[in-house]
Amino acid sequence: MRRVKNLSVSDLVTPTEPALIFKSLQRRPCRRSGRARLRIVKQSVALATALAATPLVAQAQVGTGLGRAPTLTNERYNEDWIYLADPVSRTGHWTEPFKYIALDDNRSTYLVTGMEARSRYEGYANVNWGSAPNDAYIWHRFMPYADLHMGAVRFFAQPIVSSISGVDRPTRPVDTTGTDMLQAFGELRMDVTERMSLSLSMGRKLVSLGAGRFIDTRYGVNIPQAFEGADATLTSQFRQVTALYYHPVDNGPGDFDDRSSRQKAVWGVYATQWLDAKRAIGIDAFYLGLRDNAAVYDQGTGKEIVHTFGSRVFGDKGSWHWNIEGALQGGHFAGHPRTGWGIGGEVGYRFLNVPTTPDFSFLSEVISGDDNPRDQRLGTFNPLFPRGKYFGALSPIGPRNLIRARPGVTVVPYTDVAVSLTGAAYWRQSVADGVYGVAGNVVRSGRDSTARFIGTQIELTVAWQATPELNVTASVSAFEAGTFIRETGPAQTIRMLGIMANYRF
Repeated sequence: MRRVKNLSVSDLVTPTEPALIFKSLQRRPCRRSGRARLRIVKQSVALATALAATPLVAQAQVGTGLGRAPTLTNERYNEDWIYLADPVSRTGHWTEPFKYIALDDNRSTYLVTGMEARSRYEGYANVNWGSAPNDAYIWHRFMPYADLHMGAVRFFAQPIVSSISGVDRPTRPVDTTGTDMLQAFGELRMDVTERMSLSLSMGRKLVSLGAGRFIDTRYGVNIPQAFEGADATLTSQFRQVTALYYHPVDNGPGDFDDRSSRQKAVWGVYATQWLDAKRAIGIDAFYLGLRDNAAVYDQGTGKEIVHTFGSRVFGDKGSWHWNIEGALQGGHFAGHPRTGWGIGGEVGYRFLNVPTTPDFSFLSEVISGDDNPRDQRLGTFNPLFPRGKYFGALSPIGPRNLIRARPGVTVVPYTDVAVSLTGAAYWRQSVADGVYGVAGNVVRSGRDSTARFIGTQIELTVAWQATPELNVTASVSAFEAGTFIRETGPAQTIRMLGIMANYRF
């Protein structure tokens, strides 16, 4: 059986939707054993914990209803619906006929289908602290998929139909790509031993590794980040190792014009060792390489080769949960040596026996910047292809040259409603380097100020799992400028309102 994405809190620091699923568990009959039902409840609690591990609106991109097994994932191909081949396992929910369609008598050939329809409004005042015009728009996307299994071979295809309305500025690659093929790949699976399997895939696909700090689906914006290439994955009960070589897909504004990037390529090995059978505690170790023929930094522009070595420890013990990750970088930029480093972690505690199950967490990270833009050595950390809504719905800056501290709390006042409040403060790690966006663009150069403090942010989100398929989320955010922003240009408070409806099965 294919591995469903781990449900531990450490794997949910990527943008995923709040686990407003307790009511849906009650709505539908369950024919599972008592032990299986207990496992689902524990997974539900773990998902709720993730709300405090990262700003809720950043999570409010994916409908996750644990009343339906398996859990829906951002990538969709990780879901395993083979259990529906047994009529006894079916509950009668209306989506089940779409999730498993037998195509032969022995049920070894079958088709899985599903879709997502999402509309998201975002309204901004004082974009880039007032240096850009106000902005407001509605993103729309429709993403059906078909997953054909034929024994050891499978073919997965997911087109995307996207648009943006209400905008009066030029569109960006994250806004719309018209109609295109988001994912299309083939995969071969084989048993290496009785307890180990090997899968080989080639084509275009969404990829998320670990916590999504280096390679992720960019799911929060309108157009996810796809990759083209090949990978090989060895999987056993307690271990998984993936070797990969990809080119990111560049999104064009027209129909069927997305192409594999000629500017960038990424390769590497990512390994996970789980320390318990539930995969709630584990260790990651990885090497990721990047080639970028036109990398941009406050120091300048040039060809870059980055080698990233890192590790992550994660766990969820019921009340306590944690996720800590660090990485070192080497390589070359514009023909000269480059280095970089970053470390971050979050620790949270949920009060299981208190009404609303409050979950308090604290996250902190330090990410290197360049110490001297006038020398030839670069010290700015490169996060490769990180999450799209990295710090929440409002993410005017990204994970380069940064120090961040962020407390947060999430409560569940009703079984299908979650409320999250987070605050954050940001500083420059190096006062000689600038401030960057999530995409790696220079937001403010560091050449005109020696101030370290960037500003403070607050975000409030309310999410409602209206049905097992429909999630509705609203958020308000503000980012107040600090000394560095005031000394380098306009410094008005950025304000944002986000409202989203996401229907998926």
